[in-house]
Amino acid sequence: MKITAGDMHFQTLNETIRNTPDTEIEIDSCLGQRYIGAGLSGKHIVIKGTPGNALGAYQDGCNIEVHGDAQDATGDTMNDGMITVYGSSGDATGYAMRGGKIFVKGNIGYRAGIHMKAYKEKVPKLIIGGCAGSFLGEYQAGGVIVVLGLLQDGSYPLVGNFCGTGMHGGKMYLRTDTLPANLPIQVKAEDASEKDMDEVRPLLQEFCSKFDFDLQTVLNAHFFVLTPDTANPYKALYTRN
Repeated sequence: MKITAGDMHFQTLNETIRNTPDTEIEIDSCLGQRYIGAGLSGKHIVIKGTPGNALGAYQDGCNIEVHGDAQDATGDTMNDGMITVYGSSGDATGYAMRGGKIFVKGNIGYRAGIHMKAYKEKVPKLIIGGCAGSFLGEYQAGGVIVVLGLLQDGSYPLVGNFCGTGMHGGKMYLRTDTLPANLPIQVKAEDASEKDMDEVRPLLQEFCSKFDFDLQTVLNAHFFVLTPDTANPYKALYTRN
């Protein structure tokens, strides 16, 4: 099915997507319609334009491609599936992800990957080709976040302020020679080991293949790995010691 969104109301668009038996859907001229693919599974949705907030929220196995930029809350609480953004994505990308993958070629806004969590085989992955705003991985409880800085021009730091605040699970990979300033005390930052890189290499290979980056160029750089250094980060944040 091919849909020209234009000024179509978001509810009409989403009802059309949900009710069609077609699994291959192309949306042209998308102009900020919200909730595309929310709660769905088993569909391949290709979007040309700019989808609105909560793209793929609660989705459970769709493959969503955005040939443009995405707005806020992309992949909010998604459980499974794949979201690929060939531009940049707004604030709260990957908020409370429980599974699946989000690949963003460009930059992301504030509070990406916050409250990410993992359970058994469900391990969400968020990879950013450019830079990330402040509060990246805030209260991260599981999953993998990777920031590559491939599109940096020196205008912005790799990550903003308060990276990993409240982190108590998961891993964060930062491709940089310099750690972010003022990392919270509950976060441990170490040079990525060979084992760390072996774990993330298949993910980087998939990302580079999708966006036509050179894998060896990505790997021929220094990575830090951030992990939680306490099981109770909230004590240091909110109680008197």
